Amino acid sequence: MRILIVEDEPKVASFIKKGLEESNYEAEIAYDGLSAFNLAHQYQYDLFILDIIIPGISGLDLCKKLKLKNPDIPILMLTALGTTDDKLIGFDAGADDYMIKPFEFRELLARIKVLLKTANKAVDQSNKLIFGDLELDLNRKTVKRGITQIELTAKEFALIEFFMRNSGRVLSRNDIVEKVWDVSFDSGTNVVDVYVNFLRKKIDKGFDKKLIHTKVGFGYIFGDL
Repeated sequence: MRILIVEDEPKVASFIKKGLEESNYEAEIAYDGLSAFNLAHQYQYDLFILDIIIPGISGLDLCKKLKLKNPDIPILMLTALGTTDDKLIGFDAGADDYMIKPFEFRELLARIKVLLKTANKAVDQSNKLIFGDLELDLNRKTVKRGITQIELTAKEFALIEFFMRNSGRVLSRNDIVEKVWDVSFDSGTNVVDVYVNFLRKKIDKGFDKKLIHTKVGFGYIFGDL
């Protein structure tokens, strides 16, 4: 699970990040609202932890923007603003939970687990993967980008599913062939490059935003870069 911490106090942010990583979560930090907004468009996160009073875009405005992008990703407000009115404003902005500083990390961790469990149930019920305007229906094995239906072979579908589940991460050819083809990598084959080229023609061709990118010397990365 990948979590973005939006917090302008370095000590607090580092404390949360360290605790999450010790609990086997991936955690990243953004120290202002604009950086957080940009990261949320580049990478796929499973949960956001937002302070309200941050530089640039406020936590409340950021929450609204993030919920517009993907309403299913849970947002936990973590802030020193603790009046009932503050909480109501936070929930009105789209927050799924609200915690007040100072806080105990055990409680923060417990709330995160509940939010992620609830979010995962919602994803399981819809059984769709969505990134921007690209949508995979895992039950029907259908793909569309915007209003355009895209026909993929079974192996192409498996490849784009693997990309979407690992958006924002550099994937080596070895990673791809072992997960999608379930075999050890043969350095003499170009099967990955061939299938990535097939996907690009179907997924990216004709669209302004390209989603499949080459990381020279490393492999491929999927996302809105």
